[in-house]
Amino acid sequence: MTATTDIATFEAARRRPGERRRSRIMLTLLLSLFLLYSFMPLVYLVLSATKTNGDLFTTFGFGFGTEFNLWQNLSDLLARDNGVFMRWMFNSLLYSTVAGLGAAILATAAGYALAKFKFVGRNLLFALVLGAVMIPQTALVVPTFLLLALSGLSDNPLGVILPSMISPIGVYLMRVYIEQGVDDELLDAARLDGAGEFVIFSAIVLRLVAPGMVTVALLSFVGTWNNYFLPLIVLRSPEYQPITVGLATWYQLAQQGGGGGQVLFSIIITGALVSIIPVIVVFLLLQRFWQGGLTAGAIK
Repeated sequence: MTATTDIATFEAARRRPGERRRSRIMLTLLLSLFLLYSFMPLVYLVLSATKTNGDLFTTFGFGFGTEFNLWQNLSDLLARDNGVFMRWMFNSLLYSTVAGLGAAILATAAGYALAKFKFVGRNLLFALVLGAVMIPQTALVVPTFLLLALSGLSDNPLGVILPSMISPIGVYLMRVYIEQGVDDELLDAARLDGAGEFVIFSAIVLRLVAPGMVTVALLSFVGTWNNYFLPLIVLRSPEYQPITVGLATWYQLAQQGGGGGQVLFSIIITGALVSIIPVIVVFLLLQRFWQGGLTAGAIK
């Protein structure tokens, strides 16, 4: 019986390297397909931005055009409508940066209160936060607009920034992050040393949860940068429009055809390519904060 068991164990151990090798190959193939699927739109966007307007409709989408027209497209983009594209870029950068920082701070404060303080209605409040995560953001746009109109914030940049600073998913993430990453004994020791709650939060908690805050800030930044429906409804003045609304306006003009509107297609494609650069830059700048451990702030 023992010999039979040993033989079976040996055969199973002998087969394991081959099984693991096949599993790694399958996993690599699946991840490669996912990577290819994810990068296809970006490749199409880069290639299309190098084409003339005519080549966009006469050449293969994932191939080069008859001439390399990227620099001319960039020149036309920046010169169109007296350089309004750069104004849209500045607006998007302003809205997204302020909303990202505000969302990170508010979500951390709310998550800290829900994780480390016991008060009446805490579980109910957290349940409401979870419920808010389930509600699509587009369903809240009209009520948000009515509230902003009553507050005198319609056609005002604050009408886009303030709602974007509210992040239910950020509150949920930060509560879980703080529960697991901030030790109660550390907070009690700080209180015994005479530190107030504001000092504890700003000097200890914020440093310990910096990687989580960066995650919330980045999520809010990308969400605000890509937001189209809220700025479309709230902002009426062209000088306040973000990049999403501005490019959509040009696209509608291009679809109308007459008056040379179709020439805008190459400009719109190039503008879409330029508009993703700030998001990539922000991601690359912030990713180094994710590599720090939860106790990095305490060591500092």
